[in-house]
Amino acid sequence: MTDFPYASLLRPVTAEDLPLLRRFQVEPGLVGLDWAGYRDPGEIDRRFAEDGYLGERGGRLMVDDGTAGTAAGFVSYTARRYANISHWEIGIALLPERRRQGLGWRTQALLCDYLFEHTPAFRIEAATHEENFAEQHALVKAGFKLDGIVRAAEYRDGAYRNGYLYSRLRTDPAPDLP
Repeated sequence: MTDFPYASLLRPVTAEDLPLLRRFQVEPGLVGLDWAGYRDPGEIDRRFAEDGYLGERGGRLMVDDGTAGTAAGFVSYTARRYANISHWEIGIALLPERRRQGLGWRTQALLCDYLFEHTPAFRIEAATHEENFAEQHALVKAGFKLDGIVRAAEYRDGAYRNGYLYSRLRTDPAPDLP
């Protein structure tokens, strides 16, 4: 797998990763602004048993640069559909101590390369919070373009909040990766 450029940061989920994935379900604030309340930690084990997080409708890959004893976090991809065309929606969750090291944008760029290489998708979307300037910057660096503002896209902290929607098309130039 070392012949694939995304293998330097992305790998399949293993049983050893399940405790980390469970943490993202039950630790308030670990995912930053994406915390939406406690989630069933058993869901992690059920999904891993079902397909190892490598399903046709979506999945997860671990972000692991090999510099720590554990993965830095994970990326996800979920099948979505507009009218008669399918596309992927991606997301990322990194441990707080692994943020702001350049992993996010590189990982998201590599995930797009992986999905474009192994699926017929033409469009990949990513959404972020209006106030998450770091993720907005990371998405642009990963080759995404801002599609627009999605008004009242989420309910968080007692209020409806806007989100920013980004996309990268198969025909968009891929960013240069170090």
